[in-house]
Amino acid sequence: MGLPPSCSSPHCRFPFSPLPPSSLARVSLGGSSGLRCGFSNPSAGASPRTPVPAAAVSAPAPRLVTGLAADSYRRNQKKKEKGYGGSLPAILRALDGSDERRAVHEALDPFAGKLSPKELTVLLREQRDWRRVVQVFQWMRSQGEQYVPNPIHYNVVLRALGRAREWDKLRLCWIDMARDGVLPTNNTYGILVDVFGKAGLVKEALLWLRHMRSRGVFPDEVTMNTVLRILKDSGQFDHGDKFFNDWCSGRVDLQSLDFESDGEPDMGPLSPRHFLLTEMLRSGGRAPMSEIRSAVEEGSRKPRLAATFNTLIDLYGKAGRLKEASDAFADMLRRGIPPDTTTFNTMIHVCGSHGLLSEAEALLVKMEERRIRPDTKTFNIFMSLYASEGNVEAVMLYYRKIRDSGLKADTVTYRIVLLALCERRMVQEVEGVIGEMKEADECVDEQSIPLVIEMYVEEGLVERAKVFFRDHCLTRQIPSKNYAAIIDVYAEKGLWMEAEDVFYAKRASGHRETVEYNVMIKAYGKAKLYEKALSLFERMASSGAWPDECTYNSIIQMLSVGDLPDRASGLLIKMQEAGMRPRCETFSAVIASSGRAGMLDRAENIFQEMKQLGVLPNEVVYGSLIDTFAESGNVEKALHYFHMMESLRLPVNKIVLTSLIKAHSKMGQWKEAQEVYTKVKELADGPDVVASNCMIDLYAHLGMVSEARALFAGLRSNGQANAVSYAIMMYLYKNMGMLGEAIDVAKEMQQAGLLSDCASFNNVMASYATNGQLRECGELLHQMLIQEILPDVATYKIILTVLKKGAISSEAVSQLESAYTAGKCFSREALVTSMFSTVGLHAFALESCETFITAEHALDLFAYNVAISVFASSGETGKALNLFMRMQDERLRPDIVTYINLAGCYGKAGFVEGLKRLYSKLKYGEIESNESLFKAVVDACRESGRLDLAQLVDQEMRFSLSADTESYQTDLSEQSESETDESSAIL
Repeated sequence: MGLPPSCSSPHCRFPFSPLPPSSLARVSLGGSSGLRCGFSNPSAGASPRTPVPAAAVSAPAPRLVTGLAADSYRRNQKKKEKGYGGSLPAILRALDGSDERRAVHEALDPFAGKLSPKELTVLLREQRDWRRVVQVFQWMRSQGEQYVPNPIHYNVVLRALGRAREWDKLRLCWIDMARDGVLPTNNTYGILVDVFGKAGLVKEALLWLRHMRSRGVFPDEVTMNTVLRILKDSGQFDHGDKFFNDWCSGRVDLQSLDFESDGEPDMGPLSPRHFLLTEMLRSGGRAPMSEIRSAVEEGSRKPRLAATFNTLIDLYGKAGRLKEASDAFADMLRRGIPPDTTTFNTMIHVCGSHGLLSEAEALLVKMEERRIRPDTKTFNIFMSLYASEGNVEAVMLYYRKIRDSGLKADTVTYRIVLLALCERRMVQEVEGVIGEMKEADECVDEQSIPLVIEMYVEEGLVERAKVFFRDHCLTRQIPSKNYAAIIDVYAEKGLWMEAEDVFYAKRASGHRETVEYNVMIKAYGKAKLYEKALSLFERMASSGAWPDECTYNSIIQMLSVGDLPDRASGLLIKMQEAGMRPRCETFSAVIASSGRAGMLDRAENIFQEMKQLGVLPNEVVYGSLIDTFAESGNVEKALHYFHMMESLRLPVNKIVLTSLIKAHSKMGQWKEAQEVYTKVKELADGPDVVASNCMIDLYAHLGMVSEARALFAGLRSNGQANAVSYAIMMYLYKNMGMLGEAIDVAKEMQQAGLLSDCASFNNVMASYATNGQLRECGELLHQMLIQEILPDVATYKIILTVLKKGAISSEAVSQLESAYTAGKCFSREALVTSMFSTVGLHAFALESCETFITAEHALDLFAYNVAISVFASSGETGKALNLFMRMQDERLRPDIVTYINLAGCYGKAGFVEGLKRLYSKLKYGEIESNESLFKAVVDACRESGRLDLAQLVDQEMRFSLSADTESYQTDLSEQSESETDESSAIL
């Protein structure tokens, strides 16, 4: 089945959170207040160990502004609140009004030489797009002597380019800075460290620290905090702690950080980005030697910013060093540095994520005592902590506190609430929260949409899931990976049509990515719609989504499981032609599929091809080969691969050993099988029920009753015996003529509640039928139908056996058997009905009879015969006679079976005249003489109290049958004489 790229097995469930834990923590619970020059607060966020699942704390919805746009938005809000004086508002409006390049000159040329450096800084910072930042800065530099470059302006530009990840333009800006004679400051290096770190380039970010020291600049507290945050977020907790302590001692030990000896990053193959960074590190302004101070000239220092302690506390918390986190908090208070909301948020999260919820609650009280107002993030942290504990009531309590505190719930708030409620399948509460979101003009986050749909599907509310999808997906831009998550929800439940509706739904924008095709193929695979899966696979390339390794591996495994080895092998070749190497599991699936199809040579060829490609076979591959040859009875080959597996020191598991037992069983080699079974018992967890059943089956086929009984007793005592174990023992006892023991096992199996499928019911019913316990057979059949387990071919064979042993004429049995063999309509229903009636379960028989006599479809003669018999046996003779009249109205001529059933009906009703008519027709040859019919009339006469008539019919039967016998013998004699005369003539 098709899987997303992150999946490793066909059953694996599709994950839809796109960010690593550290990123999730920063997005969901990171700091909000800004430091110098627009730096994001390196304060604590959620630990990577945060118990909130990734889907609950992943990236914000697309409708929210993030990154550089968010910074610009906040600055615009401040501008609206504070207001700029002079000509700045008009210039900013002019720059915002047009995206064209000439708009910069039109807006700024009138003010050339009239703007102060501070006003120019404001103009740069207020731009929302890095391109406009560059355009404004180029205009400033074009003013010649009227503009004096300064590091503040370069810092703004470097920050904008770094956040946009425009590395080449950042390099050019850095070189221009050196050409203009502008020396990088602490602020400059802090910005460079920050933007590279946030881009995930941790080593490259730290290289700027080395460049900084080589230029004689010692990091100030803000730059130190930035480096500390990067080390924390990258999980380098020990390096972060050492770096902080070294900084406090007035030095920076660069050797402890992850650098190469030549000072350049260890980047492996050279990429354009790495080349640009190398060039930047070799350039840049350098201060005069007299101004460069060595690293040891800085004296000891102490942090003075709350943001530094926030980062330090979070670092210790994520490292699991709670004492150091507590000591840092106490040191902060001791130094008189007032903690802010972020400080308490960090401490609350550190305590809560380590199970100290009472301490976290106490910190919230401490916040209020210090008159530090909790923010939305504070309550989000508590919600996430209680959600991880499964305490939905506490989650909802803090959710309500946000509104009661005059705060506004954000995207993370709603994500946590919806996740907690959806996991508990609290449909009404989820819909209530979604209603509140609509009132607040908030959209359901794209990561929460699959969760809500999954809740509806799990609760059987598929139609409501469809409505929710239409309302929240079709009118907005949703990433393909989230569509894939929704499709996967339906795929897991086998709802391929609903998955298909989502896949082909008309979208606001975007296109289907490969991951979406993979999950749709998975949906088809689970529904065994292999042709649809292949058709979709073949259309992928033309739709702009090329199959990847996951696509090939999934569809090949899917076809292998579906026992289509030819197609699976063809795709295996096609995958290799596309330059992709199949996974070991894929080869194993094709080998197993080929083995099941009896293609033993192909299985071995694929095994050799696998090794040639450098894919090392594992124990699963060898297990498939061993099982394949074991099933075919080729013990020599099975042992060959087993010994090869042992020589490679691969772990031998119970599955492999069980296959060997199976191989020896095929050949009747019980001693060798016992030796392998002894190896299974030597394993850590001992033999499982499968291995034990294989041994019992071997003993059963060899008639080794005592050995099988001992092994079965051990399974029962351990509670491991399953339906197969009981079935084998019943088979053994029946074959050995030990019917009493077979019935005891059948009853025990029934009492153990192991009758869960058709095969298990058949085994017990067969035992009862063999022992003549026909009523028990009927009761089991009724129980089977109540559980909605459909009878199979074996079941109907047992029913026919019961009918032949029951009080029903051989003609009726033959008629039913012929109808069933011919596949006639209602033949199966008639067999079941007849069995219930034969064993005396008349209520069940009447109920079953109604299923076909009330049908609009015309009935065949056999169905009328069964219905007449059932009603007559149940004492409802009136209905039986009405059916006989209805049969005649439909121009169906009665046969021997009909007359036999009528005789029984007349006898039950005491209708002597009807019996006399039947006797008369038999006597005068209007009805063909038949022993079963004669006996039925005799029994009916006795039941109606006419013993004289019964005696008369009995005499007529004897005379008629005797005459028929004499006539038959005469025919045989004449035929023999004729053959003798012909032989004589020939001689």
